[in-house]
Amino acid sequence: MKIVVLKFGGTSVGTIKRIKKVAEIIQNYKKKNYKVVVVSSAISGVTNELIKKAKEISENFSDSEYDVLVSSGEQVACSLIAGRLIHKGLKSRSWLAWQIPILTDGSYKNSRIHKINKNKILNYLAKGGIPIITGFQGINNEDRVTTIGRGGSDASAIVLAKFLKAERCIIYTDVEGVFTTDPNKLNKAKKIKVISYEEMLEMASLGAKVMQPVSIQDARLNRIDVEVKSSFIKKTGTLITKRSNINNNKIITGITFTHNDSKVTLIGVKDKPGVAASIFKPLSRNMINVDMVVQNISANGKETDLTFTIRTEDLNKTKKIIQSNKSINYRKLSFEKEVSKISVIGVGMITTPGVTFRMFQALANKKINIKVISTSEIKISVLIDKKNTKKALIALHKEFRLYK
Repeated sequence: MKIVVLKFGGTSVGTIKRIKKVAEIIQNYKKKNYKVVVVSSAISGVTNELIKKAKEISENFSDSEYDVLVSSGEQVACSLIAGRLIHKGLKSRSWLAWQIPILTDGSYKNSRIHKINKNKILNYLAKGGIPIITGFQGINNEDRVTTIGRGGSDASAIVLAKFLKAERCIIYTDVEGVFTTDPNKLNKAKKIKVISYEEMLEMASLGAKVMQPVSIQDARLNRIDVEVKSSFIKKTGTLITKRSNINNNKIITGITFTHNDSKVTLIGVKDKPGVAASIFKPLSRNMINVDMVVQNISANGKETDLTFTIRTEDLNKTKKIIQSNKSINYRKLSFEKEVSKISVIGVGMITTPGVTFRMFQALANKKINIKVISTSEIKISVLIDKKNTKKALIALHKEFRLYK
């Protein structure tokens, strides 16, 4: 059985006209003799409206009822898609996650799929049906509806592709694919034809908004090829696959940036074992994610300056936690909001020396100062002034020849 899983995002089903277009895309795959499984997000904007209503009811709205509420948006979209396919003479129906069932574990709002009972779907496919399945949700061992968190519909599609042994999972969205950087920021950004799981995971974690990191990790762990493409134009998208399937000589695949980082510096901290842990432990307990970290030892060896980055939305909470932490001593605490993290990503840098130098020199040539640096096997990140973001993207695209 030749199966393809198609996932449609909120913008793809955002209007009746677009839902009719989605039905045409599904029908075209059917004509190619595919057994088509469809996963849909809620209509664009609906989930946010439901969340707003929950907050109006209560600032401490029940987590379990929250999941019931926000999962209703996908039900509407799936019904409309199935209805359109039936109108076109095709056999189709909507499937809610609990009807399959899609089984989850973990907490409400952020559960994970651990098993899918595929028999009902396979039987329906064998009879020529097109199942339209609600993404973003499942059911737990207490028979309660759960949601999978941000990017949940992508995760639903990828895990369904795994259990159904689909040939491919295709994520339809409002962009052509994955670009070397955000084309809204740099109109000369180039669409990437093929990218490894590892590179895509880094790009998503570092600011690229096409897919959520958890969905890419699901694809990587289950070795599911994922194609990201537009539901609005007929163009090939970006294939996300394993490294061994990629044959190119690019050093750098993409460049990401963030605008939601803030820099925190503690000056004159006593340099002794356990100090860094005493700073970061209460931040961790308060679910504050610490990203880039730099420590500078003073000339006398007795003090250190500790710099790290956090999300700007956590800045006030971080300030209060540090100032109330009596276990650490420091001379000064400073914050900086107007910063941006720029990252170059590519598996090619593993075997290519000099990438760090080329990145730093390209930025220096444009008089862009680097505040903080962090690296991994396939990425280099630097913190710069936010006002220099576009200038940095242009310089690095030119240096690593990523332009169209």
